[in-house]
Amino acid sequence: MQMKGDRPYSDPEKAARRIMEHARAFEPIQVGRIYIEKINYPMLYQDKATPAEYWAGLQHAISQGWLEYPRAGRS
Repeated sequence: MQMKGDRPYSDPEKAARRIMEHARAFEPIQVGRIYIEKINYPMLYQDKATPAEYWAGLQHAISQGWLEYPRAGRS
């Protein structure tokens, strides 16, 4: 039996830093804004992060002030 090692993005700090790498890879569409899909796809499908790891990393990046995630209906 082979033991499964730690997942690379199980630490929210590491996931947040990888999310920021993806975010910096794209030109903003407006003043500092990028489409969330530009982060979602590479993190989930190329880096193979789980949705929970992705969400924890995104929440960590927001709590650190690295990203803002505007809610629908907010100006």
